[in-house]
Amino acid sequence: MIKDNIDFVKNKVEKACLRASRNAEDVLLLAVTKTHQTSIVNEALANGITAFGENKVQEIELKMPEIERAGKAFHFIGHLQSNKINKLLRLKPDLIHSIDKYSTAEKIDIALQKMESIQDVLIEVNTSGEKSKNGVNPGKLNKLVEQIANLKHIRIKGLMTIGSLTENEEEVRRCFRELRSLFLAIKEQNINNIEMKYLSMGMSGDFEIAIEEGSNIVRVGSLIFGQRIYT
Repeated sequence: MIKDNIDFVKNKVEKACLRASRNAEDVLLLAVTKTHQTSIVNEALANGITAFGENKVQEIELKMPEIERAGKAFHFIGHLQSNKINKLLRLKPDLIHSIDKYSTAEKIDIALQKMESIQDVLIEVNTSGEKSKNGVNPGKLNKLVEQIANLKHIRIKGLMTIGSLTENEEEVRRCFRELRSLFLAIKEQNINNIEMKYLSMGMSGDFEIAIEEGSNIVRVGSLIFGQRIYT
């Protein structure tokens, strides 16, 4: 079942890239395993998944041994609580997608200094304006980026957003277009310690639109693993 689902999603990625005149190899399929059992990681690995996303530190702690053994990537995509920073950094995520406050970045930087390590991050932007979502306001993004760029142990590698929760495709597309516009504007500034490399946009319900609008990381969970299991 998971094999079929992965093949289905990869086919959708390829078709979206074709429509956008892009190379499918330039889009990373991030398999989001949250709430699912550790055993599901091995099945995904056996079927070509190379990067996993998780939004809770306690869950990825259980799954990390399998991911590390296979030499594959782990991205943290959830809202990061201050008391979980040290635990997360010890797991050495390839990328943290969800930095939206200077205070959080500063705490990460302090922890990294003690570890003598560097961490790649994305800045999360709330392009939908929905109060239920995390993310910096687009109008405050430049200031936040400039502040974080001064931290010695953090490298900004791009931006992330969650599309508007609506069936209105044009509104979803607008969210992604806005993030790409912000991404390009920051890129043109050539700020030290910033490399606008990744646009993390799109989940199970809207990743095709996101790819058409420039995303190169899509975060797909339920389409691969089925509905999440909450207890």
